[in-house]
Amino acid sequence: MTGRAGDPVAAFYQRTQQQPAWLRLEQVESLAAALQTLPRDGLDPADYWDGPDSLREAFARSRRASAQARAAFDVRATQTLLGALDDLQRGRLDPGEQVAGWETPRPARTYAMSRVVDAVRDADVARALALARPDTAAYGQLRRALAKYRALARRARQTNTPLLPVDGAALRPDDTGEEVAILRRRLAYWGISEALFGDPGTYARVAARAPDPQRFDAGLEAAVKAFQRRHLLDEDGVVGHKTRRALNAAVGPRVATLRVNLERARWMPPVTARKPGVWVDIAGYRMHYTRPSGERWSSKVIVGRAGRETPVLHSVITHLTVNPTWTVPPTIWREDALPNIRRDPGYLARRNMRVLSPDGTRLDPQSIDWQSPGNVMLRQAAGPGNPLGRVVVRFPNDQLIYLHDTPSRGLFNRDRRALSSGCVRVEGVRELVRMLLDDTGSDYRLDMLLRRGKSDRNVYLPRRVPLALVYLTAWPSARGEVVFRPDVYRRDAALLGAL
Repeated sequence: MTGRAGDPVAAFYQRTQQQPAWLRLEQVESLAAALQTLPRDGLDPADYWDGPDSLREAFARSRRASAQARAAFDVRATQTLLGALDDLQRGRLDPGEQVAGWETPRPARTYAMSRVVDAVRDADVARALALARPDTAAYGQLRRALAKYRALARRARQTNTPLLPVDGAALRPDDTGEEVAILRRRLAYWGISEALFGDPGTYARVAARAPDPQRFDAGLEAAVKAFQRRHLLDEDGVVGHKTRRALNAAVGPRVATLRVNLERARWMPPVTARKPGVWVDIAGYRMHYTRPSGERWSSKVIVGRAGRETPVLHSVITHLTVNPTWTVPPTIWREDALPNIRRDPGYLARRNMRVLSPDGTRLDPQSIDWQSPGNVMLRQAAGPGNPLGRVVVRFPNDQLIYLHDTPSRGLFNRDRRALSSGCVRVEGVRELVRMLLDDTGSDYRLDMLLRRGKSDRNVYLPRRVPLALVYLTAWPSARGEVVFRPDVYRRDAALLGAL
């Protein structure tokens, strides 16, 4: 019954004093029943026990066979259980193999093996799964959402819900007509059942009290807003083109989205609960900062567009740069700046950009052959037009990513904000910086640093603050509602296939 050092199977049998663990049929049936609950976590029971015989049949056959066969079954049953526990706690897949640039080890195995052995002895394997399952509120909300959307998908297959015309005029409160009745049915299709009233022809007593199903009343407006919140749409209660298109989508693919994000949740350390701690929700276009007191501050962000994606990473905030200059990164230099310089001789002057050699020596732009410029750099001076704004929040990473201010604040009004070249622009970043300085015990004050006007002033925090950049296409909001986000980087399909 022994195994390799550090092997959870070996640790299991150390707790049993190298004795068999699966001696009674009720224990095996408990394991089989527990495996059948794994779809609630987006996992497939067949990945843990698959073959011509059920667990019960394999156990019965081993009982009739040799001691060696009984021992082999015992080890296989243990491997099955521990494999499920590992996948529940740490993720079925290794994120380092699935996500480019992932720099954080998989979560550690933290469940107590003695309690797993006790659960097997007591024929309560579901208790063992509960030991390993992430206990965060977000994970529980995703599990409940998966059950809900599976039920909605089953119901959708059994009914025929009409679609809203995609080219119709926007529906607004107080509008009337057949499209309003269809709107109610589409909302009910998505599980917002309060939008659908009983059929007056069927429920005659209700007819006198029920609002007109063809009238866009205040209750329907609230239901539309709830749908918009859950799909990262502008929460205005107006059914325009984007909302029509989202309402007409099929509910079934949401099941796959939730499975994928349950896996991502299993990879994540409890970043949302760190005090203090910053995490950037890339696909949700939001940044959250949990202060040492537990107070939570949130803000809109602008993230990298497809092709210039903001990476998933975990790091720590170490320092700030006040009144930054901007050295044009290689990708922007090659794909944006150089073509513009070739087309427009005044490009550099208008943007207050200097041309530098690799050692920082200033060069005359007129002396450079811009068709073949060689090894030069562009640096934009600090000031109101600098794309980094007045302050940058820095953290170690291999991809030259940082949080920063921006002069283009109007872009935060867009509902889809994958617009940058990879770094993260934060609305209200100065307020974030003030809190970081206060919460880490710094003597510096941002207003004073800004007034001094010195370029590239680095200010180190007395204490580092954990930071995570995460990519989640379904995640609970502060209200506890699971919100679906566009898969702007098209990562879900590959991860679902790997699962």
